Amino acid sequence: MKPSVFIDRQIPAEVEAFIAEHCMIDKWEGKTPITRQHLLEKVASTHGLLTAGAKIDEELIVHAPQLKAVSSISVGYNHFDVKAMRASGIIGTNTPHVLNDTVADLALALMLGTARRVAELDRYVKDGKWKTGDGVKLFGKDVHHAKLGIIGMGRIGEAVARRARFGFEMDVVYYNRSHKPDAEEQLGVRYFELNDLLAYSDFVLLLAPLTPETVKLIGPKEFNLMKSSAIFINISRGQTVDEQALIEALQNGTIAAAGLDVFEKEPIDADHPFLTMDNVLTLPHIGSATSETRFDMAMLAAQNLVCALTGQTPPNIVDELI
Repeated sequence: MKPSVFIDRQIPAEVEAFIAEHCMIDKWEGKTPITRQHLLEKVASTHGLLTAGAKIDEELIVHAPQLKAVSSISVGYNHFDVKAMRASGIIGTNTPHVLNDTVADLALALMLGTARRVAELDRYVKDGKWKTGDGVKLFGKDVHHAKLGIIGMGRIGEAVARRARFGFEMDVVYYNRSHKPDAEEQLGVRYFELNDLLAYSDFVLLLAPLTPETVKLIGPKEFNLMKSSAIFINISRGQTVDEQALIEALQNGTIAAAGLDVFEKEPIDADHPFLTMDNVLTLPHIGSATSETRFDMAMLAAQNLVCALTGQTPPNIVDELI
């Protein structure tokens, strides 16, 4: 008998058809995201779960005695209770690598958008404020030949560094848990300790994964080390930054601007201070959000799940569950 799979969101028809070749499928048909209670009911008799962020914790595991594998359509897996999953022998997988270039493109878009004030000046023109002689008040900052500091030199960081070095001739430095000699040789980047990187960089790009060690990795001390002209970009997770400290740094002129794709709470509250700041570019967590990349992520997640449920080793078991 084929293993059973529950899919908690809409996925491309081709991806669903691939899973159906190997598994019996039940899926969420609602127009709004599945509720926690409905999810707990649906996993009660399933062997596999395809999701993109459902919290996999002891509560869910207790409700899913037959669950063998959870495949997440995401790189991050902070929604996995790794300890509980390991204790129950549940395989957890993610979808790294396929989104590297797409997320790297967005990093450059945020750098360019904040430096050249693209969204702010678009509103300026559309609101009829553009006048002859505006001149200096419309100036931005150069990206080319500037100093870029990357915090977290994984595959996405390397993709950003490649674009920055060879596309914009930027001086790229990085901070990582370990040195990346191959990246240094191939991309011409240099390793800096975190405090040195913060003081040196014109643009600070945060790419560190969310772990207990990286919660509020960037806070008041770190912002005070940055140049007053520095631009801070975050495309990792909102919780890696002390958001109140960032608000104060922007309001006080400690740093010049920020480009953010992630926030402590998502969606962001309508009265959040970021939404009234001209020097903050805000995006709705769209790092991998292109049709092509989301399809590739869904298909990779499906392949991971099928492998896990048919006795094969999935190619992308999360490191902490190996």
